[in-house]
Formats: sequence, C-alpha cells, structure tokens
Amino acid sequence: MSIGAGRNMDYSDIHHPSVFDRIVIYLKMIKFEHSVFALPFAYVGAFLARMKTPSIANLVWITVAMVGARTFAMSLNRIIDAHIDRSNPRTADRAIPKGLLSETDVWMFAFVSLAVFLLAVFNLAPITHYLWPLVIIPFVIYPYMKRFTWASHFVLGLSLGLAPIGAWTAITNSLNIIPFAIGLAVMLWTAGFDIIYACQDIDFDRAHNLYSIPAGFGVPAGLVITRILHVLSISIFIAVGVVLQLNVIYFSGVVLVAALLLYENSLVKPDDLSSLNTAFFTVNGVISVLMSVFVVASIIAQGRING
Repeated sequence: MSIGAGRNMDYSDIHHPSVFDRIVIYLKMIKFEHSVFALPFAYVGAFLARMKTPSIANLVWITVAMVGARTFAMSLNRIIDAHIDRSNPRTADRAIPKGLLSETDVWMFAFVSLAVFLLAVFNLAPITHYLWPLVIIPFVIYPYMKRFTWASHFVLGLSLGLAPIGAWTAITNSLNIIPFAIGLAVMLWTAGFDIIYACQDIDFDRAHNLYSIPAGFGVPAGLVITRILHVLSISIFIAVGVVLQLNVIYFSGVVLVAALLLYENSLVKPDDLSSLNTAFFTVNGVISVLMSVFVVASIIAQGRING
C-alpha cells in the first residue's frame, strides 16, 4: 500500500499541512517504502555473521542505523538533484520542486537522520564507531555521479551493498571476506535494476547531458548488461552458500530469487517499457524480502538460535 493511502491527499492543494500531512510528505519524499530493497539484506548479513540469530538489541540498532542512513542518503539526493528534478516531467512533482518542502527543511531532515544513524552506530560494535564514514561517502558522491559517468549505477549498488557488510561488521566487530562477497552480489543486483529504471529517462538524460548506461549505450545493450549483472549476482549468492555450508533452505531461496530475476528481465523489452515499474518496484521488493526470509529460515532450521 502506498504511503498516505486512504487519505486521497492531493499534494498540490496543501497550503497549511497538518503534522500528519507533513510526515506523509517527508516519507513520500524519501520513498520510505523502498527501504525494503536494502534493509532485508542487512538482516542477511546479521544472521550469517555468526550463523545464528542476533540479539534483539543488535537487530533493533541495525534497523535504526539502516533507516537513518537511507533517509540521510535520500534527503541528500533530493537536495542535490532538485534543479534536475524540476526539469524532468517524471520527477517534477517531488517535494522540493513542487514547493511542499524547502531545501532548508530537507537539510534539517537530513542532519536529524544522520544523527539517528550515528546514535545507532555508537550502540553497535566498537569497530563501527570508526568505520561509519565509509558508509556515508557513497551517499554523498552518488547524486553527482550521473553528471560525469554511467558508472553511477554501480555507486548506487555500492550504497545498498554496504548493508550486509555493515550489519556483519556490527555483529562480529571484525571484517571478513564473506560479507564483502554478499555486498558485491547486492551491488550487482542493484546496479542491474537501476539500469532498467534508467531506461525511462533515456531521452531526458541525453538532452541534459546526464550519464546512464541506457543513455550511453542504448536500451538493448543496457538490458543485456542487466542480465549479465544478475547472473553474476546469483552466482555469488550460490558461492556464499557453498562456502558457509548452508542448507537446502538457503539454496531454495537463491533459486526462487533467480527465477524472479529471470521474470524481471523478461518484463522489460527494448521496444516495450510498459512493465518497467512492475519490474523495478514489485519484483525487487519481493526479491530482497524473500532472500532474508530464506536466510533466517535456514539458520533457524539448523538450530542456530541465539541464547
């Protein structure tokens, strides 16, 4: 269900929004429902870190850190891209271009979100107290990347791929190659679906000298690259399962995710982008949730329960 459903709120008619309406505007601005893309993979990292269920406290603080970090990233993105959003018909109704929020409002929201993230970080493992800037850096540079290079898709992927790495580190208080492998799989998956998403802006990007793989190489090439990235992502998830000696439940989840990625890629064709939103929003949301559910079920089935 979309944010604000049931109110039938027309944002263009808001002159003196209530507190509830302002909350809805902020949540709509950051696309809060898209947290489903990254947050489940943080849980994947948390559960696989010690091959057992983490403590409730750790799960709560990881969740708070993820929400704070993502909210900061989205707020920053909206500020930096405000003038681009005003020019693009697809994004012209976002909060800043439409005048529902000022850039000052969003800056304040961003700093509060960063403070929430840091509060969570300093309630997690000591190593995170020093490494947290490495999480923030990709959020800061990502909005600028589309002005210089089509590699922006991979910077977005890195931003989401840090979720399992950060959660694993927060649980174990150490670095390990396995979470980086998981993070790489998430990065490739994310870059792939972001290429699909960028197909709808190909004409706008070319007209405004913005970089994306579809704009630079064409939609057919972009969709082929997406398929390659998704095959690599699934391959890495399989390798992680083999190295960690996970059970059939985990691999069943990977097979389902592979089937969904196959379905996602079949929805979008070079001459037909009508199913793009289904491919981007619905399928990818299901993929991330499914992956986390099967990881958790795998750990529980192996009797590796905390306590």
